[in-house]
Amino acid sequence: MMKKISHIGIAVRSLDQSIPLYRDAFGLDYRGTELVAEQKVRVAMFDVAGVHIELLEPTSEDSPIAKFLEKSGPGMHHICFDVDDVDESLKELAAKSIQLIDEHSRSGAGATRVGFLHPKSTGGVLVELNSKST
Repeated sequence: MMKKISHIGIAVRSLDQSIPLYRDAFGLDYRGTELVAEQKVRVAMFDVAGVHIELLEPTSEDSPIAKFLEKSGPGMHHICFDVDDVDESLKELAAKSIQLIDEHSRSGAGATRVGFLHPKSTGGVLVELNSKST
């Protein structure tokens, strides 16, 4: 089901302040910034040998990332795996008693479909599933 690690999501308060660390200090390949209005975030993407680091900045106080930052502060938010079909994977995992946050996929960054699994079912880690939109 899981094909590979797509990206690691990191919650930040400011992309403008965080991008230089990953781009200039770490020397990662900066791929650009995108607004994901449906998720109320701005995203900056970096490539590390085919795996991405996704910096997530909230665009609204009611954004899930804003709530995460308020509770936990900046840091790792989730790990994302590429799958062939997010909706099919969500169905398969629900049948295996994995608690879902999303029963159906929704729009994600980079023209993808995404769905999240609840950390209560995944050892305390927020897991995202990701597939290219068709």
